[in-house]
Amino acid sequence: MTYCLGLLMESGLVLAADSRTNAGLDYISSYRKLFDFSIQGERILYILTSGNLSITQSVINLLRQDLADGSENLQTVPTMFSACQYIGQILRSTEERDRPILEKDRIDHRVSLIVAGQFRGEDPALYLVYTQGNFIQASEETPFIQIGETKYGKPILDRAFNYHSSLQRAALCGLLSMDSTMISNLSVGSPVDLVIYAKDSFKTTHRSRLQETDPFWVTMRRTWQKSLKSAFDHLPELPLD
Repeated sequence: MTYCLGLLMESGLVLAADSRTNAGLDYISSYRKLFDFSIQGERILYILTSGNLSITQSVINLLRQDLADGSENLQTVPTMFSACQYIGQILRSTEERDRPILEKDRIDHRVSLIVAGQFRGEDPALYLVYTQGNFIQASEETPFIQIGETKYGKPILDRAFNYHSSLQRAALCGLLSMDSTMISNLSVGSPVDLVIYAKDSFKTTHRSRLQETDPFWVTMRRTWQKSLKSAFDHLPELPLD
């Protein structure tokens, strides 16, 4: 299982992805799920992946192959919308090619992608691309997108995050969302890739890979756990009379 999320704010973007992949209880490994196709200073473009690993790896490799071949690619498309159209076409053709074989062996072929970034002349944008290649865009009213194991990390986003959050607060909220998912689902795990992008900077503001033993990661998780227990202990007594 996977958990990836993208947060859209008026001040920029925050992206986070775990890196655990499992094929049964006895085979757990790590694969990167956050990929950078940016041209620093010109356009920022990240792709986060969830679902069937063979299909998502094929899509990423085909995108890189097009970059090397000099044909239409993520460095030549003019807008974020056209980038999603292009990515969706590659995803759809790859899925159509592999689906019959995977379905025959009863292997789940579905995938989903988060596409996030900013092109010159546009505001930062955040998209969810479905298996079929179609996509939707995040907005001020719906400013975050999750893929993979989404249910455990959603409550903290609903309560503590909005379009007007600062980059710092949004990053913390995203990491707490990741922590909540990791606590409740062992198939989601570190290291966690984190990207912070400030609007109109056209360079990655912050990028890190948080290992399980990273001092900040450990302190944040412990502090949050203690805070939750303290909040629970201070709830009013339930009237039972």
